[in-house]
Amino acid sequence: MSVLSPAPLPQAVNLLDAGSLLGTFGALGIAVVLFAETGLLIGFFLPGDSLLFTAGLLCVSGTPGPVDLSLPQVLAAAVTGALLGAQTGYWIGRRGGGALLARCGAGRLHRGAARAEELLGRYGHARAVVLARFVPVVRTVLNPLAGALGVPVRLFILWQAVGGAVWTVGLVLAGYGLGSSVPGVDRYLLPIVAVVVAVSLTPLAAELIRSRARRAAEGDIH
Repeated sequence: MSVLSPAPLPQAVNLLDAGSLLGTFGALGIAVVLFAETGLLIGFFLPGDSLLFTAGLLCVSGTPGPVDLSLPQVLAAAVTGALLGAQTGYWIGRRGGGALLARCGAGRLHRGAARAEELLGRYGHARAVVLARFVPVVRTVLNPLAGALGVPVRLFILWQAVGGAVWTVGLVLAGYGLGSSVPGVDRYLLPIVAVVVAVSLTPLAAELIRSRARRAAEGDIH
């Protein structure tokens, strides 16, 4: 008499873990996560940078991982999600994103909005839209903020497409290139992803340090 073992229960998806997202949703998950991170204010915590890099790494043939991914599929999903997300965020901003942001109680989100507004003022619309893609949280809030502040539609469409393509394709190909050139690099995936996340946070940290130094200097003057 055989004893039937119960079927394993599906594991919960960890939205902060790139491997868990890719293992559960595959390339579709890349498009959905990037759409939410760049288009919806509630997606500011999602791991866009590490997700793109990890997906590129897992596209290398023979790399063990939670799911088989193809490079063209990943690139298409990443670019589509990032571009549609940013455009959606922009239109949300045009239709009342400023009021929506004001009602949000997340301190991190408000700090990101302050950095995004500073980018727009310091670098101009085109450069700010491109640069924001590479700064976590800022890339979430800049798109609705650009809509709320009246950044011209054609200008936004052009430069968000440029920034989105460079950001997504660059990180995916960086992961793919590393996986192709270093055998067995998947064994060091967690520390590599940690480095990617740390590097992606560097611009925001540097901007915070500069802002504090500037405020301190202004306080000394007054």
